[in-house]
Amino acid sequence: MNKFDLPEGVEAIIERLYECGYEAYAVGGCVRNFMLGTEPKDYDVTTSARPEEIKQALEGFRIIDTGIKYGTVTVISRGMPIEVTTYRVDGDYSDNRRPENVTFTTKLAEDLKRRDFTVNAMAYSSRTGIIDIFGGRADLQNGIIRAIGNPDERFREDGLRILRALRFASCYGLKIEPATADSIHRNRKLLENISGERIAAELNRLLCGECGNILREYYDVISVFLPEFAACRGFEQHTKYHDRDVLEHIIGTVTAIEPKLHLRLTMLLHDIGKPLYFTMSEDGVGHFKGHAKGSTAIAESFFKRLRYSNAVAERVSKLVQTHDILIADDEHLIKRYLNKYGEEMFFDMIKVHIADDMAKAPECRERIKTYRAAAETARKILAQKECFSLKQLAVNGNDIRALGYEGAEIGDKLGILLGLVIDGKCVNERDALLGALTQKSGGDQ
Repeated sequence: MNKFDLPEGVEAIIERLYECGYEAYAVGGCVRNFMLGTEPKDYDVTTSARPEEIKQALEGFRIIDTGIKYGTVTVISRGMPIEVTTYRVDGDYSDNRRPENVTFTTKLAEDLKRRDFTVNAMAYSSRTGIIDIFGGRADLQNGIIRAIGNPDERFREDGLRILRALRFASCYGLKIEPATADSIHRNRKLLENISGERIAAELNRLLCGECGNILREYYDVISVFLPEFAACRGFEQHTKYHDRDVLEHIIGTVTAIEPKLHLRLTMLLHDIGKPLYFTMSEDGVGHFKGHAKGSTAIAESFFKRLRYSNAVAERVSKLVQTHDILIADDEHLIKRYLNKYGEEMFFDMIKVHIADDMAKAPECRERIKTYRAAAETARKILAQKECFSLKQLAVNGNDIRALGYEGAEIGDKLGILLGLVIDGKCVNERDALLGALTQKSGGDQ
């Protein structure tokens, strides 16, 4: 049998329940992850003990009634929060999320068959090894996601399982088997009944995996909560810069950028408005003037619907809005961008520009060298602590006030001096700056 080293906190719970005459196993995702060779992030235990029996058997542990109606308590063991749930059979699902009622059972098989996919329906204890009734081990070895039993029933029970299947496929490099895949397409509208937060949580993890084929093969599923995505499929761009339709370009940019959430979301949304902004000139060339602004509006609406945090929404929306602005290896321009957008944002803009060009026609990728050179120039500016912001300026508001300026004039004059320094027209030294300001003011008179 496969032998796993469960954390002490999990082993302590399982052993205590066994000592009290009950069955108990680690179950679900933690077993799957052990078999994939990845460290589980959390652990669940399933047991034949009923909730009141769990509490009695685990006397001395801190226990929280997190889902007592469904047979679940959270047990703090060796500092770890572990959900312990009684074997159960689920009743009818009326909201595509939770059963209206549950019935407790003493049979592990009954509990396992209510779960979503075979790879998540394995149980383990050091006493018994792996309990695998539905072929989850073989499906993992063959790289397959398969619903347990009738996939239509599994997805009608909880519509979010549709996105969970896509997320597992993306994150673990698995392929969704045909019957389950067909059911996903057929039942995709069930996602309309799922809250935005739950959809966002699954989408975020999906995007940060190997998601290219998932976005391509299940674009209709993504389009349930991002309707503009469907319009991108097959939308030819009619420009020398692009050898792919809008959807394939978007997918190419998503997979070309590092798997950080804000960057993957940016690439998913950066050209989402293109079909709405398409025009064609008389010579048959396509144009998308204003599409960055349109994509930003779609992104902001998307983030609101799915209830993303303001921090994520603002960061991604700004990257979408600036994804097609000019970036050149020009020290003065780079300093102005560093001042306007900040260091982190500027380097993200570089990454977005590179990913965007990586998914264009091969002959149109020369600008990538320019973007990388611009990033190197920015790093040198930062390393040498060259001035590009007001806080680095050798004069401050008090110095300007001493010359007789007041109110908004002070900020205006500081801005003028910063511009002179950035453009190389004045050194960043107090006397030189004040002299330049005095000279400029005298000239204005």
